[in-house]
Amino acid sequence: MTEHDSPDATASGLPRRRLFQGAAGGAALGALGVGSAWGLGAATGDTPVADKDGIDLTTQHPFYDEVHPAGVQTPPQRYCIFMTFDMTAGTTATDLQSLLARWSAASAQLMAARPVGQVRPTSDVGVGRDTGEALGLDAAGLTVTIGLGTGIFDHRFGLANRRPHLLNALPSLPSDNLDTASSDGDLSVQVCADDPQVCYHAVRNLARMARDVVQTRWTVMGFGRASAGKGQQTPRNLFGFKDGTRNISTPADFDRHVWARDAGWMTGGTYQVVRKIEMNIEIWDADRVSDQEHIFGRGKSEGQPLTGTAEHDTPRFAEKAKDGTAVIAPTSHIALAAHENNDGIKILRRSYNYTDGINRFGQLDAGLLFIAYLNDPGHFVRLQRKLGASDLMNEYIQHVGSGLFAVPPAPKRGHYVAEELFRH
Repeated sequence: MTEHDSPDATASGLPRRRLFQGAAGGAALGALGVGSAWGLGAATGDTPVADKDGIDLTTQHPFYDEVHPAGVQTPPQRYCIFMTFDMTAGTTATDLQSLLARWSAASAQLMAARPVGQVRPTSDVGVGRDTGEALGLDAAGLTVTIGLGTGIFDHRFGLANRRPHLLNALPSLPSDNLDTASSDGDLSVQVCADDPQVCYHAVRNLARMARDVVQTRWTVMGFGRASAGKGQQTPRNLFGFKDGTRNISTPADFDRHVWARDAGWMTGGTYQVVRKIEMNIEIWDADRVSDQEHIFGRGKSEGQPLTGTAEHDTPRFAEKAKDGTAVIAPTSHIALAAHENNDGIKILRRSYNYTDGINRFGQLDAGLLFIAYLNDPGHFVRLQRKLGASDLMNEYIQHVGSGLFAVPPAPKRGHYVAEELFRH
């Protein structure tokens, strides 16, 4: 059986093929809303939109033999766990190679809905090699994406001369309020799936099998897909606005803006920028919606630019109101981030909402796990310098975590992630 096969049953005989249709659930909820208090939106023009996404939990994505790494161009799944690790003191280049090889083999197993080892050992005193909470569950579109931080290329592993020339620590950026406990790391693992338990099982077991050589550094659990994929509606962030309307979607834009080219062992890979952005939700919720729309430059219900009527209308940044002011404020979020105003720069956003419960002030501790993929991290720095200095949204957000990682291309079967890195 190959990783492309879709197993019909687990070793325990539990059924493995299931199809969950979100459209049916959305329609049922819509019907229940008619005539109820929740139906008031129709009278106010805030028409609820049913979730038309169908989720096939049997979906599997290949880990090996692809041109590019999984979890980047893959349609965004509903859940994400992002975790970073530091190599422990005294580990060697051989330890790092072994870890990447073990993670590669395990990732292929997990993405094929298989355990990474025996759940029930043959010996009564044995410890299971897989924790077992995903037995009986399908792959749910699981992807594992492994990144290398700048620390991998310091003096410890003899790889300094192999560092991708664009992989440098991000500079200090305007509006940064970074927590070192939620920043950086030698290695990153992004795990995404349409089933939260499949997602958690994968990252748990990858962390578990590496305990002898790494320490976990920071993690964020995301939900909701804050980035649009093919056939998906544009999801909303926790401010209630559509997020990802103008995201990269065409193969030509992926080639131009995302995939590294002529980059030696990194050719076909990309760079991963991760930011943990805290949102002051209570303050935002007390603001007028008209002001929120001014800050974004878009309508809240439909997501249309303030110069248009439909979500995907092209913003007209030069259009003036009767009083002579710009309809879309030059310091609105979409104006500052638009490729038209940044020499054509585009980045792939593959972000998720997150919540960490309640903070020390008794307020919601939540925000955006911003993940971007691009072939030049300098493009993110350029955009964030503008946004961090002038974005009207800065009153309501702060960047509290940060990281930059090089994501190698997918390995060939029988090989492992970043194997070319060790070939001097």
